[in-house]
Order: sequence, then C-alpha cells, then structure tokens
Amino acid sequence: MIPNVFKQVIDLGDGRQITLETGKLAKQAHGSVVVSMGKAMLLCTVVSNYEQSNVDFLPLTVDYREKFAAAGRFPGGFFKREARPSNEEILVMRLVDRVLRPLFPKDYHAETQIMIQLMSHDPEVMPDALAGLAASAAIQLSDIPIEKSISEVRVARIDGAFVINPSLSQLAQSDIDMVIGASEDSVMMVEGEMNEISEKEMLDAINFAHDAIKAQCIAQEALAQSVGKKPTREYTLEVTNEELLEKVNEFAYQKCYDIAKQGSSKNERGEAFSQVKAALLETFSEAELEEQKSLISKYFSKVQKEAVRNMVLSENLRLDGRQLEQIRPIWSEVDYLPSTHGSAVFTRGETQALATVTLGTSRDVNIIDSPSIEGEEKFYLHYNFPPFSTGEARPLRGTSRREVGHGNLAQRALKGMIPADCPYTVRVVSEILESNGSSSMATVCAGTMALMDAGIQLTKPVSGIAMGLISDGERYAVLSDILGDEDHLGDMDFKVTGTEDGITACQMDIKIKGLSYEILEKALLQAREGRLHILGKITETIVVPSQEVKVHAPKIITRVIPNSFIGAMIGPGGKNIQELQKETGTTIVINEDPETGDGIVEILGHSPEGITKVQSKIDSMLFKPEVGSVYSMKVIRTLDFGAVLEYLEAPGNEILLHVSEIAWERVENVTDVLNVGDELDVKYFGIDQRTRKDKVSRKALLPKPEGYKPRPPRNRDGGNNNKRKPAERS
Repeated sequence: MIPNVFKQVIDLGDGRQITLETGKLAKQAHGSVVVSMGKAMLLCTVVSNYEQSNVDFLPLTVDYREKFAAAGRFPGGFFKREARPSNEEILVMRLVDRVLRPLFPKDYHAETQIMIQLMSHDPEVMPDALAGLAASAAIQLSDIPIEKSISEVRVARIDGAFVINPSLSQLAQSDIDMVIGASEDSVMMVEGEMNEISEKEMLDAINFAHDAIKAQCIAQEALAQSVGKKPTREYTLEVTNEELLEKVNEFAYQKCYDIAKQGSSKNERGEAFSQVKAALLETFSEAELEEQKSLISKYFSKVQKEAVRNMVLSENLRLDGRQLEQIRPIWSEVDYLPSTHGSAVFTRGETQALATVTLGTSRDVNIIDSPSIEGEEKFYLHYNFPPFSTGEARPLRGTSRREVGHGNLAQRALKGMIPADCPYTVRVVSEILESNGSSSMATVCAGTMALMDAGIQLTKPVSGIAMGLISDGERYAVLSDILGDEDHLGDMDFKVTGTEDGITACQMDIKIKGLSYEILEKALLQAREGRLHILGKITETIVVPSQEVKVHAPKIITRVIPNSFIGAMIGPGGKNIQELQKETGTTIVINEDPETGDGIVEILGHSPEGITKVQSKIDSMLFKPEVGSVYSMKVIRTLDFGAVLEYLEAPGNEILLHVSEIAWERVENVTDVLNVGDELDVKYFGIDQRTRKDKVSRKALLPKPEGYKPRPPRNRDGGNNNKRKPAERS
C-alpha cells in the first residue's frame, strides 16, 4: 500500500527550504518525522510509555546519532560499527534536552525516548541546527503531553549580516556562532561562541533567531493539523492533598524564610533545613508517615523553595548574605604544580577549580571524525567533576554528558584568545575540587591563568560568571555569581564569558515563560560588571603571560623545508629521522602544507642543544653555496686525485677539491699539502661545464707565483697538445 505522506515546507527566505515529512517512515513510533534541508535528512522518532514510572521526575532520554553511511563513509577503528556517541553528538543531545524537558507536565513521569538520526548528510548543511525542530515536530505528531512546540536555529553574522543555519564554510567567516532554542513566545536556551561582541549585538542575534523560530513552530502545528492532531493522552495524575500542603506550609514556611535570611554557608544552611524537616516529620504519627512521607517531603521542598525565593525578592539578599550584584570572595594561585607545563588554582566562594596545561606537537591534536565534521583541534579542554567536589559518594560511570558540555563551553570561551601562530598543541584539564555554583566559569578563570603560567601568549585574559534570575511575575531579582541552590530554585542560569572588550561564549537556560528582553539586557549588563571584577582578580595574580615556557616544559621550533627535501630528512623507512631523534633527544614531526606542499617540521625537545642540533641538520640539508663566495672547509678525507672537504657552516655537506686546484704549483701527493683535519678557505665556482660537478678552488685565493706558466690543457685522451698525434708517429 502506498503510504499517505504529509509535508510542510519552511522557507528560509534566501532560496533555501526546510521540509517536514511524516507518514512514510517509522509509523509504529508514537511520533515520527523526516526533516530535510538540501541533501541532509534527519529521522526523528519519539516513544513514551503509557504507564507512569515509579519515580518523581521525567525519565526523558534524548539520543542524537550521525550515521557514517549518511556521508558514504565507513566508521573508523577496528569495529566497523557506530559505537558510543561522540562528544559532538552528546552536545547536540544536550541542546535538545535543555529546551524540551521543562515543557513536559511536572507530573508526567512516563519513560520517554526521543531518537534523532542523521540518515543523509549534505556538506553544506549543519544537521545539529535541525535536531531541535525534528524532536519537537515528532512530539507534535504524537499524543504525548507537552506544553507547546519549540525549535532551534543556528545564527551567524557574516560581514555584518545575520544568517540562519549557515553552512560550515560560511560559519568559518562568521564572528558569531550561536544556537538559540525558543517557542513562539519565549526564548528558552542560548549557547554559542563569539568574537568579543557587545551585549547589544548578542541581543540582536537572539532576536533575529527568534523570528525564524516562530515560523518553524507554526509549520509544525500546521503539519500536525494536516495529519489530524491526536488528542493528548490521559495519564495517572499525581496524588495531591491540599490540606497536607497547608499544614506543611504553616509549619515550615517562616522557619525556612528565616534560615534563608541568615546568610549562612552551604553546609550550615543544609543542616538547618534538615532540622526543620525532621521537626516537621515529628508532628505526624507513624501511620501518617507510612502513608504520606514521600508527599510530605515533596511539599516541604516546595515550601522551602517558595520561602527562599520570596526572601530574595523581598529582602534583596542572597542565601549566603550577599547583595544581588556581589561576587563571592576570590583567591587564586599559579604555578601550583611543580611538574606540569602550567597550572593554576581558582577559588570563588565554595567553588574551586585546579587547571593544568600540557604542551605537545601536532601528533597530539584532538582528531574529530564524524559524518558531518572532520578536522583537528590544536587547543582543547577537558572538565572533570568528581563526586567529592560536592561532598557526595556516587558511582563513577565514565565521563558524563554534563562534563562534556561544561568542558566544551570553557573551551569555546578560551580558544579565540590562543594566538594563531602558537606552535604547540595545547590541552587544558580542569579538575573541580569544590562546587557550589558555576564550576564551568571557575574553569574558564583557572584555564586562563594556567595558560598564562605555561607561557601561552594569550591575546587577552578571559573570565566568566554565572547569572541567575528569580521572578514572581511582578518582581524580579538578577543575581550575580549564583550558588548551586540559587541555580536549582531560580528561573534562569546564564553563563557569560569574555574579555574586557566583549563576550566570547555564553550558555543560557531559561525556566520561565515570556522572559522580556529588558530583563535579559539587565542580566547581560550586570554580568559584564561581574565579569570585569573577576578579571581584575585574575590579573592581580598573573598580569601577563610568562615570556618563556617552563624549564621542564618542551620547547618547540617550527621550520619549513621544500617538498623535495622531505624524503631525504625522513630517510628510508624513517631511518634518518629516527636516528636524529635518538641522537638529539627530540621529537620531530613533519607535516605537508596542504596549500604549498612544503614540509612543516616541528622540533620538540627539552634540551636547547638538541633542538639546535636538529636545526643545524636542517640548515646543512638546505645549504646551497653561492657562486663566487668563499667558504671555510675542513679536510675529512684525502684521495690520490684530491681532497674531500666539508663546509664548516653546513656540516654534512661535502665537496671534492681537485688536486689541480690545491696550489698553483704541481702537487704530486695531496698529503704533501693537506691532511685530514686541516681547515682552509676555498672559493666556490658553481658547476664546472667540463666535469658537470661542483667546483671549488684553494689556489684561486692564493697569489699567483711570478713567472707562472699554466700547464697545457689536456686532450680528451689524456695527452697534451705538444705531443705528436698518433698519425704523425713513425
């Protein structure tokens, strides 16, 4: 049977279109859609169990995968099959999850799985910008309860003009790379990197992206209506007890308000709230607790959150006693670890990051190999968040999605400040040792200082700050440098990084509907003040980058050699380069310049003498004597017909000094004049037209003896012209 296919087209206004199609593929899923742009095709499916899970949260899984077959390629590695998701795929999963999760009903706890797959790749289309649209469209085609449709777009700015969903080649020319997620009426997520743009420029980009998202939301709803919008499924609602809620509120609200107003530390505050909860539970009988303890705990958390939020809005105070715009105390230190190539500790309040820097060659680059992106990163950052940083003991299950996301944000914040001519591959690792709010921004600060300590000549230092928002619809408070608790109970988590001249990266999640651009602008401007304050603290610890790398860090020198010399330097089977590395204690890497074809030689070593020796070897290999120049030579071998000389300024380069060019007088035995080890000056004459070999002369630099008569030139048979020819002999 021919399937009944429904389509909806979204016009981007510049000749490009996005097509939504349903009814042909994956019809047993609760919702499925194919999103196409150019030759790129994403298949998204959504399935949600009809039975509620026995948990108090939404067990939502967003999975994004790029199939290598989509680009006509084989997966790399030994097992020719897609395995664990790449970092790039994980970042896309996070982008989609962060926008969709808040839109599901608070009491909907059914296991839900959204799967997005790149089935066909187009080099001119970046598929990650279509993932949010695909996920939302699939849900709209299902009966799964959700508040509204959303979409995500990438916005770039090229030559001053904003572009929606640019190609990879266009993005390389842009000074803005942002992904915005929103509904028709609210911006909900922003993430990206920028080239030191202003707050106003960032708001303009968000506004431009939001206009495009509105059209995509309308298209999803139109597609659902054309198919026949399914009624939202019914599900088991959570048990509520208004009388119990009122009792908990009456007992705990003011107590929690007073604790929040005291301005205590995280542990003190947590202990005080725990005591209130314990006292609340004592007011119930054992029978009541057995029946309603989980509901009592839920209502206590709700009352506690409301009390803290109201305290902030009414008192303009923070949980730790700070004013709204006040930054926590900061201390920092560089060169803390003696054996690393660079290190720094950054502590802000109860958040602490220890960053290290490692320097290497092009062999150490981070290789990106996915169907949609292939390339190398010479600068990359890894972020680790161990359980002890929050005083917890949790299972260690490998790198989490959160660690990947936070590390990527810090990397994007710093990478634009790494000089283009930096010869090193640079790896930064951030170890979070304490966490109570915005460890990713502490990573940016610690990373900046560690890079400067390592001798990387950063264009400008970078700092970062996390902003929060609490609003009741009428009143609002923008919080600088938020705590972990403020992040949890607030309405916005907005991380901004930048230099003194502009923003370099951001990540924003908004939990309330209809956040005005006025509030967003205030948050950005307040973030700038806090960012500059933190930047001042960083530069009190380290003002400028170290002028040299550390004594124990490897030094790197880059040389360029003509393509024709690459083989000679490597040698048969790598023999020459391996022997040179062993002899000099260096690491030598040779890459071919894709544009010129020349060899780019990287020499990495701890010993300056070893690096110098490699450079001398290259100089010798590239040495070309100039006609008419005089060179100092050393005799390395004597022969019956001359001496083999070596250029003193280019060891390894040899040339023959013929016996006839040693002196004006006839030389019967070379060793009568020259011996091995002797040093002498000779003049270079270029290629001898008769012998077709390089010619040098010692006698050309000596005075010609008085009355000197040159010997008659030899015939080709070895005789001279004053002998009779064979025909004249008797």
